[in-house]
Amino acid sequence: MRLDIRKTSFIFLIITVLPLQYLHAQEKLRIGLLKYSGGGDWYANPTSLPNLIKFCNDNLHTNIDPEPAIVEPGDPALFNYPFVHMTGHGNVIFSEQEINNMKKYFEAGGFLHIDDNYGMDAYIRRELKKIFPDQDFVELGPNHPIFHQRYDFPNGLPKIHEHDNKPPQAFAFFLNGRMVCLYTYECDLGDGWEDTRVHGDSEATHLKALQMGANIIQYIFTQVIQ
Repeated sequence: MRLDIRKTSFIFLIITVLPLQYLHAQEKLRIGLLKYSGGGDWYANPTSLPNLIKFCNDNLHTNIDPEPAIVEPGDPALFNYPFVHMTGHGNVIFSEQEINNMKKYFEAGGFLHIDDNYGMDAYIRRELKKIFPDQDFVELGPNHPIFHQRYDFPNGLPKIHEHDNKPPQAFAFFLNGRMVCLYTYECDLGDGWEDTRVHGDSEATHLKALQMGANIIQYIFTQVIQ
């Protein structure tokens, strides 16, 4: 069956402007996990998305399917997931077909969150430049609304894991005033979302990471187009 991108675009446009209470009342949404090529471990942090989804369903009263779907960047099924997460430690390669599909996905209303699990920075920047050749990342300051949703982060993106003794940074791409891609760097939110026993995180660190993840979910589904 051929996916009707025009219909999907309409669905995405509704999702980006309606409140979370609406989402809670409707059929379950499903988050995607991006399976990319290049050798990077796209499958890292297997407990992170299920934990984040449970936290959002419990605290934001969203209605998100508890199991994320694995989806490839060139797959037409990408359009079924208004929120897709990407992580890993190494190389990332998008083919020309995948780049074209992702461009259409963003234009249709889709969103990609990229969380550097340490080691993917140079690769993801290179590949994103192919998708957004006329744009540069916009760094989000601590006053950006994404840090002041259900949970308040007055200093901006929190530091979850230490890598190179650098401050955490959040970068974004925008399309027609709408954030379509968020890249969290030197933060490692995904590690913080995982079960605490995996990395030995404290409950406070785990909670801080989940709260920031919930802010991302809330902002993306309720952002006001500038």
